[in-house]
Amino acid sequence: MAVKIRLRRMGAKKAPFYRVVVADSRYPRDGRFIEEIGFYDPTKEPSEVKIDAEKAKSWIANGAQPTDTVKALLKKEGVL
Repeated sequence: MAVKIRLRRMGAKKAPFYRVVVADSRYPRDGRFIEEIGFYDPTKEPSEVKIDAEKAKSWIANGAQPTDTVKALLKKEGVL
């Protein structure tokens, strides 16, 4: 099972809001997930990011691979 830390799109049309989730890579983008570890709201100025650092670190230590976007958000938050 290839586990990824990725964004799950929520919100209305033209008003995206993302949740940072841990999911199996075979599941669809907005489908089933294992655990929610934070959120990202790009519509606010400045964009709002909140990620549970302990959960993210534990998932990465267990082999979960963050996507490029999530990796940038984790660096911005100081988790990586």
